[in-house]
Amino acid sequence: MPTPDAAGKRLLAINNYYYRRGGAEAVFFDHMHMFGELGWDVVPFAMQHEQNEASPWSDYFVSEIEYGRRTGPLRKLAQAASVIYSVEAQRKIGRLVDRTRPSVAHAHNVYHHLSPAIFSTLKVAGIPVVMTVHDLKLACPSYKMLRAGKVCEDCRGGRIYNVLRHRCVKDSLPLSAVVFAESMLHRMLGLYRDKVDRLVVPSSFYLEKLVEWGWPREKMVHIPNFVDVSGLRCDWQESNYFVFAGRLAPEKGIETLIRAIALAGERLVIAGTGPEEESLRQLAGELGADVTFAGYLSGEKLHRLIGESRALVLPSEWYENAPISVLETYALGRPVIGAAIGGIPEMVREGTGLLALSGDVEDLAGALRRMAALSPEERARMGAEGRAWIDRDFSAAAYRSRTLELYATLGVA
Repeated sequence: MPTPDAAGKRLLAINNYYYRRGGAEAVFFDHMHMFGELGWDVVPFAMQHEQNEASPWSDYFVSEIEYGRRTGPLRKLAQAASVIYSVEAQRKIGRLVDRTRPSVAHAHNVYHHLSPAIFSTLKVAGIPVVMTVHDLKLACPSYKMLRAGKVCEDCRGGRIYNVLRHRCVKDSLPLSAVVFAESMLHRMLGLYRDKVDRLVVPSSFYLEKLVEWGWPREKMVHIPNFVDVSGLRCDWQESNYFVFAGRLAPEKGIETLIRAIALAGERLVIAGTGPEEESLRQLAGELGADVTFAGYLSGEKLHRLIGESRALVLPSEWYENAPISVLETYALGRPVIGAAIGGIPEMVREGTGLLALSGDVEDLAGALRRMAALSPEERARMGAEGRAWIDRDFSAAAYRSRTLELYATLGVA
């Protein structure tokens, strides 16, 4: 039901992709839906893409850039220029602002596709700008603080030349050079530091890490991600497996998980696809591990898989932010086993799950054994406590209140 004080309010919601592609897009779409329900007029700005949802504003979206596709040298050069500074994105968002006059602009992921060049345009137009920090791009040019499978903080103190020196972007000198040039220009122009009014940071870990790397604390606001528990059932019949759900990439720690599953003698179902799938299948076969690869799942199928599991396992080996998968697992009434790295320990507390050392096969195997040794009733109690916790502290109502409070400090009253 629209609220009376929402009359005339307009949100310009910005993200690279306009379809549910990952965690950032989930937050982006849920944020738009929430403010639409409040009675705000919501206007999206994104990149054109064949999988995009329909929008009356899609004529303003910027041209598609997809990096895995074969293109000619001129097209590659044009894409590289847009990554560094997109004049097209500036022009189109300028037209959109002139047409809609938003009350506030809230951005999510913009780099590489839209580029933070848009923030200059918004600043000139006098639009308050907020950006949610979904990864560590503001500090690390390659956005993960990860190199050769290990956490890397070599660029700390402004030493971003290391992205080129280490070929951090897909082990490619040309791609790393583009990202180095991008980072240098964006920092020189202050596109994030000076043109964005507030940064929303979903985990305390990321907030403190950015402070360590020189970002002013007063520019950042900790607003956790949210899940609406009312839309997810929790009356599942438990089965005899653990579950991993996500992209099959090296930093996710799935190799460590498969080794731990084999050592603990437990059963694992993996939902997801990615570049590591073939090598992970081979590893599971070599170890004789009881691992089922279920492929990409979403919606009700994924919810059922998690809901009927003993627990979700998140064995990450990089600085995770605030994974939506943890909140959804609690909402489904299941406990979580998480790696003690990044923002995960903030989301797995005593009574809702267990923590294991990141990258440590034996410690993870021990956590799997401890979880398996509990009775179904005890695991159900852990899941129920997690659900009650997020319904209170990670709810849509809490997110809405904190976000409206933030907008009010920027004059959006």
